[in-house]
Amino acid sequence: MMAIAPEPDIESAPWWDGLRAHRIVLQRCDDCGRARFPPMPTCPYCGSRAAAHFDARGSGTVYSYVTAHQRVSPDYDGDLPYTVATIELDEGVRVLARIDPAASASIGDAVGATFVDHDEWTELRFRVVP
Repeated sequence: MMAIAPEPDIESAPWWDGLRAHRIVLQRCDDCGRARFPPMPTCPYCGSRAAAHFDARGSGTVYSYVTAHQRVSPDYDGDLPYTVATIELDEGVRVLARIDPAASASIGDAVGATFVDHDEWTELRFRVVP
C-alpha cells in the first residue's frame, strides 16, 4: 500500500512545506504567545486571529504510544510492528507521529525528530534519544 499524500489547505500548507524542508513549522499567537498545533485560523486560547509561524526545535517527550503488531487493515502492506506516539514537543504542543524503530519507546522518553521523504510529501517521525 502506497502512502497517500496529504492535501494541504491554506492553514496547513506551511506545516507540510516545512516538513518537506525537514523543518517543523508551528504557529504562535501574536497576542497570548502560545504555540498551537494543528494549524488553525484563530488561537484556541484567546481567539486572536494574529499569528506567526516559527520553527520548533524538533525535540520532545513521548506522551503516549501504541504499537501495532498485526495489520489493522487487510490492505496494509507496510512494516510490522510499527509504533505511533503522541509526542509533546518542547514548545508545548502535541503531535502524532511514528517512532523508529518500532516498540523502542516508553512514556516520558526524550525524542528527536527525523523525516521520511515520500515522492510527493515528507513524513515527520521521531527516535528516542539518550
